[in-house]
Amino acid sequence: MRRRILGKTDIEVSELAFGGLFTSSLGPGFQESLDAVHIAIGLGINYFDTAPAYANSEEILGKIIGPIKTPTILSTKLGGRPQPFDPQNKDQLIASVKESLRLLERDVIDILFVHEPDRPLQYNWWSDPDAVYGPVIDVLNRLKQEGVIRYTGLGGTTATELAHRLRSGRFDVVLTAFNFSALFREATHDILPDAKKQNMGVVLGSVLQQGGLGRRYDDIVRARPAWLSKPRQHQFLEFYKLLDDAGMSIVELCLRFAISCDDAHTVLIGPKTAAQVESAVDAVEKGPLPADLLRRLDTIAALVPFRPFEEPMILPFNRPRDYYGPGMANVGAGVKVGKL
Repeated sequence: MRRRILGKTDIEVSELAFGGLFTSSLGPGFQESLDAVHIAIGLGINYFDTAPAYANSEEILGKIIGPIKTPTILSTKLGGRPQPFDPQNKDQLIASVKESLRLLERDVIDILFVHEPDRPLQYNWWSDPDAVYGPVIDVLNRLKQEGVIRYTGLGGTTATELAHRLRSGRFDVVLTAFNFSALFREATHDILPDAKKQNMGVVLGSVLQQGGLGRRYDDIVRARPAWLSKPRQHQFLEFYKLLDDAGMSIVELCLRFAISCDDAHTVLIGPKTAAQVESAVDAVEKGPLPADLLRRLDTIAALVPFRPFEEPMILPFNRPRDYYGPGMANVGAGVKVGKL
């Protein structure tokens, strides 16, 4: 497994990282999670990400990784704990970090992200949004000075609000989810260039679009459910044709596309099983995509350069064709477990 230095940090991370969303009660079970983590470490993955909002992921990862002697990098987040959560309460924020340390069985957190610092109406982190200042900044600086955390980060799902936050220069790492994948390129306009200017570490999340690019949905796309715009439908059909021409699985192509990005340092996968870990590692071991495929993908991605207004963040391909209930355009937006 190839490794890269995470921006201006001194952390060397594996090309693939392990997202802990399903290493929790949301996944298939403890034994499956144990097997997945052990396989990941055995195959060279050294970076694991979790969050208080991912059910009991911190606790499960702590139980699995705690006894392992192989050095691992761990990141977690601030946000959503305790309930009711008040992001302006410094005592709550510090208590959440202490709980993360206890659950993860760690003395130090390698990277502590501010979770959802960008999406409106999620968490009210900022007393001065323009200056990107709030009590969380004081807490992060204090914890860093005390050696409780090594580096600070932003973990979000927007393309312009998140870029404004990272331009503040207050953070070391950015985790951008849903905004950079084979078909979705919003992060290329601000997030990736601005992070590069500051030599920030860049973690790519949800490069399979939370399942939208995890398998093919040819019949559903052709049927065109109500939420699917004509341009997006055309884009997906062209994308599926490319997959056929290349003779490549959708997961392999999407993962190899992600590692082809020179401005990012590691790509999160969210495996449920050891087999999924092995499949992901097998894909990236083949290396970045060849230049001709990248050029063709760029052309297809440009067909829909920004999300259509009514398109859900998590593409509901498995919903009935006529499903378009209230709030559908923001499906998943209020559920932290579906984010990163």
